[in-house]
Amino acid sequence: MFPPPPASFYGNVHPPPPSNDPVPVPPPHVPVLVHPVWAWSFHQEAASLRHFAEGARYVAVNVHYPGLVHHPGKDQDALTAEKRYAILKANVDALKPLQVGIAVCDRDGKSEAWEFNLRDFRRHSDWHDENSLAYLAGRGLDVDTFANHGVDAWSLGAMLLSYSGLIAPWRGLSWVTYTGAYHVAYLLKIVTGGCPLPNDLAGFVGAVRHFLGDQVYDVAGMAAECPKLPVGLERIAAHLGFHPPWNSPRLAAAAGVRALQVFRSLEDGELRGKVSRYRGLLQGLHH
Repeated sequence: MFPPPPASFYGNVHPPPPSNDPVPVPPPHVPVLVHPVWAWSFHQEAASLRHFAEGARYVAVNVHYPGLVHHPGKDQDALTAEKRYAILKANVDALKPLQVGIAVCDRDGKSEAWEFNLRDFRRHSDWHDENSLAYLAGRGLDVDTFANHGVDAWSLGAMLLSYSGLIAPWRGLSWVTYTGAYHVAYLLKIVTGGCPLPNDLAGFVGAVRHFLGDQVYDVAGMAAECPKLPVGLERIAAHLGFHPPWNSPRLAAAAGVRALQVFRSLEDGELRGKVSRYRGLLQGLHH
């Protein structure tokens, strides 16, 4: 199990109590602002995130990471959930995250996103998959610029855990991701200061509940049961009429924004609010 949370990083935040009031769904043509976060803007953007998160009801996370270096010996779908988790743990424990996107929707239905560029990865010394780095470079992610100007993962984790008000399971926030096992696993690694993931799947599930609460949803599983939707997060969001986010339309924050938009659209529309059966089911682990 992870160690207890560290002492407060900037001071404790006291968010408002949970609310069950309905949150309006904004029209899809309204683009969402992305805040790129570098070392020089980290403190300012941390304060901006904390202020916006006071009214948070939904949070989405997406993490870009340098591929996979441990692979199953056979078809992933043929593995048990425990074996899939063992492979995930081996990869997440061995690799360093590159970029973290956090998208937040408040009680009024307004959304903003923050994209934290991380500095810890070194191409010539850290494990990675070259094809994955090339793919991310094609989308605009420059690991060398990150190394020179990014935020260290420890500072990001301390800020999220002790200052942002988002790592607060008592608030009843809904956490959203897309094909999210690795995104959630890297988020846990970050907020625990780089600790190895728990040894087994039960420990991982317990850690997710401890830090994020019980309302964790993977949009991929939800969309798979809607036959009219295409495959792929960007295609789904475009099909539903959502405009690309401002400032960074192709990286981690944009994926977080799209996951949040698609979740809200399906929850309010085709699924008619009946999303509880998807709770805690992360694509890549449980199905």
